[in-house]
Amino acid sequence: MSSAHRFDRGHTDDLMTFLAASPSPYHAVANTAERLEKAGFRQVAETDAWDASTGGKYVTRGGAIIAWYVPDGATTATPFRIIGAHTDSPNLRVKPLPDTGSHGWRQIAVELYGGTLLNTWLDRDLGLSGRITLRDGSHHLVNVDRPLLRVPQLAVHLDRSVNSEGLKLDKQRHMMPIWGLGDPDEGDLIRFVAEEAGVAAGDVTGWDLMVHSVEAPAYLGRDQELLAGPRMDNLLSVHAGIAALTAACASASLPYIPVLAAFDHEENGSQSDTGAEGPLLGNVLERSVFARGGSFEDKSRAFAGTVCLSSDTGHAVHPNYSERHDPGHHPMPNGGPILKVNVNQRYATDGSGRAVFAAAAERAGVPWQHFVSNNSMPCGTTIGPITAARHGITTVDIGVAILSMHSARELCGAEDPHLLAGVLTAFLEG
Repeated sequence: MSSAHRFDRGHTDDLMTFLAASPSPYHAVANTAERLEKAGFRQVAETDAWDASTGGKYVTRGGAIIAWYVPDGATTATPFRIIGAHTDSPNLRVKPLPDTGSHGWRQIAVELYGGTLLNTWLDRDLGLSGRITLRDGSHHLVNVDRPLLRVPQLAVHLDRSVNSEGLKLDKQRHMMPIWGLGDPDEGDLIRFVAEEAGVAAGDVTGWDLMVHSVEAPAYLGRDQELLAGPRMDNLLSVHAGIAALTAACASASLPYIPVLAAFDHEENGSQSDTGAEGPLLGNVLERSVFARGGSFEDKSRAFAGTVCLSSDTGHAVHPNYSERHDPGHHPMPNGGPILKVNVNQRYATDGSGRAVFAAAAERAGVPWQHFVSNNSMPCGTTIGPITAARHGITTVDIGVAILSMHSARELCGAEDPHLLAGVLTAFLEG
């Protein structure tokens, strides 16, 4: 590892700040936009006509944000270099009629989002976050970042077999958080949220709310070489992408147009207007070409030379379940980013993409590792294959190896976020 990429605690400290400040995709987008603004980017509206100016620009839509930087000298056929990531994480989300309860307990009705590990939400102090929508169509962020809710586990005295036969949770009956005593009061939660947001409850006509753990990210281990925290899947990649994009923009000469695309709804299939399977990324890239006077032919030429690094977390080898991993591929924390391969196209990486990634890692002086699933275990997927198929661009799946993926609190190597950012920066700079 080069001296330029030894452990940068400042980067990891900043990641911890970003994780804590981004309990929902909407907060992640707002915090990303704020960081981009400080770096000189400006927001453009999808409803406005776009101009041919150079510099940094970004578009937001709900829980998604697309940012790009047009360098001086870029032509209408200049290819893009894209970092792809997602802002959403598995969790518990508030239902349309949230006020419920029984036997003297007030509870909140929730729906399960994504493939969350249910047991990790038990006996944990939970806050409430997301956004509310008012009658005039405006959105207001909400973040009650203090102990408000709790999903209590049944005591062992009332479930004697739990340690011998395993915990069995019914998704409908056993996952409703409590938040007080008394009878359910229709409209109570939204009145509370409106008060927290400083708006009139009667003006709230819609909401997208979810729960989050209020425990702060923290270094872990004797030598603090590990990092524990929420939503690393996949805000770790979003944060690294911001760092890479803003660093690349300082380069004197960029042969590509660098892009950060952070989508919503990856955890439930990406099929939405803010997901990777929607038209958002393609529209932004095409409009960027056309705004600079390009034609359909120019757009096609630009796309033909475009490469996307789909950055998402992957599985580090678990010391207690090593048989679940491929015996020849055991990624370790602090071993550098992983290159994710699946010949059945659950990941989009092929040999050509591998070469692009390896070249970026070599330029950055960053070590890297391979990840492939055990043939007997089903393989997850990412936005990578979707991006490749939808836009016809070369896509490579990479990420950081973690433990406890989809838990309310995940674990990674404390050095890996900075190493990932180093590779992403080198990739964008070309």
